[in-house]
Amino acid sequence: MSVNRCMYLFSRLQRHISTRTGRTTAGSCHVSSGSGLLHKQQQAGAGVCSRNVSSNSSSPKPPDTSLFVPVSLKTDFSADGSVGIELTQPLDKNELLKVLNRFYKKKEMQKMAADHGLDARLFHQAFISFRKYVLEMTSLPADLHIILSDICSGAGHVDDIYPYFMRHAKQIFPMLDCMEDLRKISDLRVPANWYPEARAIQRKVIFHAGPTNSGKTYHAIQRYLAAKSGVYCGPLKLLAHEIFEKSNNAGVPCDLVTGEERTFMDLDGRAAGHVACTIEMCSVTTPYEVAVIDEIQMIRDLSRGWAWTRALLGLCAEEIHVCGEPAAIDFIRELMFTTGEEVEVNTYQRLTPFTILDHAVESLDNLRPGDCIVCFSKNDIYSISRQIEARGLECAVIYGSLPPGTKLSQAKKFNDPDDPCKILVATDAIGMGLNLSIKRIIFNSLIKPNVNEKGEKQMEAISTSQALQISGRAGRFSSKFKEGEVTTMHRDDLPVLKEILSHSVDPIETAGLHPTAEQIEMFAYHLPDATLSNLVDIFVSLSQVDGMYFVCNIDDFKFLADMIQHIPLNLRSRYVFCTAPINKKQPFVCTSFLKFARQFSRDEPLTFDWVCRHVGWPLSAPKNIKDLVHLEAVHDVFDLYLWLSYRFMDMFPDTALVRETQRELDDIIQQGVRNITRLIRATDPTITDSLQTQGRPSVGNSGSASSSYSTHSRGQRGQRGSGEMMDRSLASRLVRDGLLTPDLLRQLQREWSKDQKQEFSNQSALDTEHHNNNNKGKRKKKKK
Repeated sequence: MSVNRCMYLFSRLQRHISTRTGRTTAGSCHVSSGSGLLHKQQQAGAGVCSRNVSSNSSSPKPPDTSLFVPVSLKTDFSADGSVGIELTQPLDKNELLKVLNRFYKKKEMQKMAADHGLDARLFHQAFISFRKYVLEMTSLPADLHIILSDICSGAGHVDDIYPYFMRHAKQIFPMLDCMEDLRKISDLRVPANWYPEARAIQRKVIFHAGPTNSGKTYHAIQRYLAAKSGVYCGPLKLLAHEIFEKSNNAGVPCDLVTGEERTFMDLDGRAAGHVACTIEMCSVTTPYEVAVIDEIQMIRDLSRGWAWTRALLGLCAEEIHVCGEPAAIDFIRELMFTTGEEVEVNTYQRLTPFTILDHAVESLDNLRPGDCIVCFSKNDIYSISRQIEARGLECAVIYGSLPPGTKLSQAKKFNDPDDPCKILVATDAIGMGLNLSIKRIIFNSLIKPNVNEKGEKQMEAISTSQALQISGRAGRFSSKFKEGEVTTMHRDDLPVLKEILSHSVDPIETAGLHPTAEQIEMFAYHLPDATLSNLVDIFVSLSQVDGMYFVCNIDDFKFLADMIQHIPLNLRSRYVFCTAPINKKQPFVCTSFLKFARQFSRDEPLTFDWVCRHVGWPLSAPKNIKDLVHLEAVHDVFDLYLWLSYRFMDMFPDTALVRETQRELDDIIQQGVRNITRLIRATDPTITDSLQTQGRPSVGNSGSASSSYSTHSRGQRGQRGSGEMMDRSLASRLVRDGLLTPDLLRQLQREWSKDQKQEFSNQSALDTEHHNNNNKGKRKKKKK
C-alpha cells in the first residue's frame, strides 16, 4: 500500500472518529455560523453527513417501531367453539378488565416483552389489541379461556397471561417473529457482492478527472469507439443520444437504450456491439470490452446516486472508464479497494479559461451577444425573457421540463450565427448534455431550491460544484468563444459568487444505494399484509450500511406507492410502476399515472385511442403560459406511456403511434417556446384590470442572494394588499399556481401602463386633430 493511500485512509479514520464524537453532542453535521448559507450548502452537498452508518463489526441498530403497522385480525368464532365455557364458566367482563389492566401495569411484563422486540410503543399497541380481542370475542380459544377463568377465580397468576399476549402480539406484528431474517435481507454493507459476474473478472478502472470542458469524456469515448464492444452510461437522455449519434457517424454501430426508447441499428433487432444508455438502464450481466461511466460525482446524489454505484460495482467490462470531478478520485479508489481493483488516474486541465468579472451586469440593457442568464425557477425565466423582448432583443429559452427536442431546437437557434437570437435564458439544465456557444454566464440568482437528505425542500445558495458546472459552460473549446466570462446580474451577488468559486469542491465520501425489487419481494414474503410503502419504510429502517454508503431518498417512490395502494396489483408490477420517473408536482401527470395503473389492473390494454381520449388529443398551440405548462405535462404523460411500454409490452401496445404523436407535440411546444414572451401577455383581460388595482410597484432584486428573503416577504405583502379584487381574477390564480410571480406581475403592469399611456396619448392627438378639423369645417360653413 502506498504512503499516500495510508495517509488518506488515516485521515478518513480521524474524520470518522470526529464525526462519531460530534454526533453525541450535535446529532447532525456541524455548520459554522460564520460561513452562513454558503458553508451549509457545501456541507449538505458532500452527501449524507447526518445519516446513521454502521460498520461490519457494529451491533444492528434498533428498528424504528413507529413504522410497524398492526395487522387486523379476524374476529370470527374460535375453532374450539364453546369448549372453554363448558369446562369452566362464562367470564365476567368487568373482572376480566381488571385482570388485564393489572397485567399491563406490571413492569416485569413490559421488560420481558421488550426483550422479545416489543418496545413501549408496540407493547401498548399490542395490549390495546389484545384487550379488545379478549373482551369482544364471543368465544376464546379453550386454553386462553381456562387461564383467564383461573386468574379471575384466584386459582392462577396474572403473569400466566404473558404467553398468550405474546402470541397475539406476533400475530398483529408478524415482523417480530422474523426480525433476524428481515435484518439479513436488508443488510447492505457489502454491495460489491451483489454482482458475481463482475467479481468473476479482474477489471481495469481508469479515472478521467478534470473540470468541465477539459476533454476528459472525449478521451474516454475515443477508447470506447476503438473497442470491439462497449457501453456508455450517461446521466441524461441528451448525452446518450449524443454518443449514439457520434458512434454511428464514426462508423461504429451503436444502439440507444433509455427508459423511454430503444433504437437498434440492426433492422432485425439484433444488438450491436456498442450501446449508449442512460445510467439506470445499463446491463450488469452483458459482457463488454469497455464501459464509460460519465459524471461519476453524481454517485452521491441523494435520489439517483444508486445508479452510479450499481454501474461502477456491477458492469462486466474489462476496462471501466470513469469521468468526473477530481473530488471523487480518492473515494473511487477506496470503493474499488473493496473489490480488489486498482484505479489509474488521468488528470486534465480546462482547454479554455474562464474569468470571473469584477462587475455585475446590473441591467438587461447591458446584455451582449453570447450572454446566458441562468435562473433557478420558471417564473424568473418568464420574467427575464419578457423583459429582454421588451428591449427589442430575441432570446432562446431552456429549462428542465422542456422536451429534449425543444431543448435541442432552442440550443440550435442560439448557436446559429445567422439567427438573430443571441441571448439565452436558461436554468441549470444547461449544466450537462448541451453544446452551447456561450461567451458570458450571468447568474440571475445564487439561490436554488434543493431537497435535503430528509426529503425536505429548502432554499440554499448553490454549491461550489454546481457553480463550477454552470460557469464551465462559458467559452467552450468547440464554440466560437475561446475564453469565457462569469458574473452576476445583481451587484450584491458578485462577492458571494466569488466566495463560492474560491472554495475547493468538497471530496465525495458516500455512494447511494437503493432496495431492489427482489429484496422488497423477500420482505413481502415475511410481511404479506404490509403495504409497499410500509415495506420500503421498514426496509430502510432496518438496513445496515457501512460508512461508504447511504440509502437514497425514497420519498418519490413512496408517494407513488401510496397513490396506487388501493389498486389491485401484484407486488412486482406495483414496484415497477412506483419506479416510474414522473414529476409528482404535475397534477395532470399524477392523475394519468393513477389511470394507467387502474386500467392495467383491469387487464385492459392501454391503446393509443384510450390515451388520446385521456389527454384530449389533438391539441392546439398554446395561447398562454398555462397552456404551455399543460402541453409539457402531456409530453410527460407520453413519456410515462413509453417508459411503461418497455416493462409491460402487451399492456402498452401502441408505442410507435404514441412516439409519433409525441414528436408532433414536441413541434407544438417548440412553437410555443419560440413565442413564449407573447404567451405571458396573452391572457384574460381581467389580469390587466387586476394589475391596475395594485399599489405602486416596488423594485427589488428578486433573485439576489442577499435580498431574496426580504423581497419574498415584500412580494407576499403586495399580493395580500391587492385585496379581494384579485381573488377571482386570472392573475390571482396564476400567482397561486406558481405560473406568475408578484415581481412579474409588477413588470407587466409597468409595461402595460406604458402601452396604455402611449395609446391614450395617441388617442388624445387623434381627438385633437379631429376636433380641429371639425372647427375648420364649421368656420368654412360660416363664411359661406
